Amino acid sequence: MKAILHADKNWGIGKANGLMFSIPEDMKFFRQTTTGNVVVMGSNTLRSFPGGRPLKNRTNIVLWPGGEKRDDCMVAGSLEELFAEIKKYDTDKVFVIGGAMMYKTLLPYCEEVLVTKVDAEGDADAFFENLDKNPGFELVRVSGPVETNGYTIRFTAYKNKNVRQI
Repeated sequence: MKAILHADKNWGIGKANGLMFSIPEDMKFFRQTTTGNVVVMGSNTLRSFPGGRPLKNRTNIVLWPGGEKRDDCMVAGSLEELFAEIKKYDTDKVFVIGGAMMYKTLLPYCEEVLVTKVDAEGDADAFFENLDKNPGFELVRVSGPVETNGYTIRFTAYKNKNVRQI
């Protein structure tokens, strides 16, 4: 399983249940990486999408204790139910996409974390763990700088040295 996100200089990942920046190149990367695959999220992330609808052309799994079952996505009522659903898929095709609590909960199970680093401060109210300070993670890829929509970004990948099995 992998996690995918964008983070500002302070590892901020969101503000007011939304993205901090509008970065077309990051959105393109996210779309290309996750389309045709499985995305795992919490209920707040699902509600943050237009109309509260799941992402198109992906299998959407939502951890939502007490949430009603839906036809347009799989709703897991517990972590155990979520893990049972994730096990049905090739872990290379499963991406955790938010929010902060989902990342925190599932990070130990992620083999790789794809972080678009934004060279800016986004006044975040939600944060991701600083993987540069976590000895259990190793930075394995960094792109050159990309200028997009007034921001400088770098696409990075971190490897989890101690992946926990579901």
